Amino acid sequence: MKKIGFAVLSAVMFFGFSGASFGGDLLPKDIMTKNFFVNRVKDSKSESSMTLINESGQKRERKSTGISKLQKNGIDNMRLIKFLSPADVKGTSNLMIEHSDGDDDIWIYLPALKKVRRLVSSNKGDSFVGSDFSYADVIGYKVQDFEHKITGSENVDGVDCYVIESFPVSDKVKQDNGLSKRKGWIRKDNFVIVKGENYDLSGQLYKVFKALDIQLVDKENNKWQPMTLEMTNVQVNHKTIVHFSNYIVNTGIDDGYFSQRNLERE
Repeated sequence: MKKIGFAVLSAVMFFGFSGASFGGDLLPKDIMTKNFFVNRVKDSKSESSMTLINESGQKRERKSTGISKLQKNGIDNMRLIKFLSPADVKGTSNLMIEHSDGDDDIWIYLPALKKVRRLVSSNKGDSFVGSDFSYADVIGYKVQDFEHKITGSENVDGVDCYVIESFPVSDKVKQDNGLSKRKGWIRKDNFVIVKGENYDLSGQLYKVFKALDIQLVDKENNKWQPMTLEMTNVQVNHKTIVHFSNYIVNTGIDDGYFSQRNLERE
C-alpha cells in the first residue's frame, strides 16, 4: 500500500474535444483525458487539513477524513468526506458519486438538522462547506459539458505546460457551474494540472487554482498526485489551502461505505 494525497480535485480539469492542436499529435481531448486518469486509483483513504484565509490574513483550520473508490466502469469516482473539527462543521459529511453519462449525485449531511440533503445540478457552483472550492471543483467537470482548445504552451515553475481553455456547451452547463470559462495549465511530462483559472458568468476572473508538491504515488501505474491544493477567490481576496496526509491506496474499500446512511455515522 502506498501513501498519497487525496484525489478530490485532480479530476477537476477533465476537458473534452476542441479543434486544432498545439501539442503535436495530441489534441485537447487526448491531453485532458490523460489528465483525468493521471490520479485515478482503485481506492483511497486520507486525512486532510483545510485552511481558510480571509482578506486580513486571519486563518480558520478544519480537519477531515476522506475515502474514494473507482467505480466498475473505471471512469467515475465515489467520494465520502467527513469533517472532524472545528465544532461548527464537526459531523458534516459529503457523499459524491460521479456519473459520466448523467447528473452526478451529491448529498450533504448537516448534524445540526440531523438531515441528509440532496443537492441538484444547479447547486454545483455553490461553495463547498464554506470554502473557496465549489462542489463542481470538488466533484469535477464532465468532458462533454465543455468545448476546449489549446491556446499555447507556457513554463510553470520550470515545467513546460499546455494551456487549455474550456467553454460550457450550453447555458445550463454555464449556470449550473457558475462559470463562463475555465483555463488550465497541464504539465507535458505527466499531464498533471498545476494551475487553473475560473471565470464568472460575466467573464471576469473569479478564482485561481494551484497544485503543489506533486508526487509519483503509484509507480507501476504512473499515477501522480498533488499533496497541496490552493484555491483563491481573487474578487474577495479569500484563499483555501487543502493539504493531504496519511493517504493509502488500493486497500479494498467496500462499496457499502458510499451510502446515504453512512453519511450520518461518525
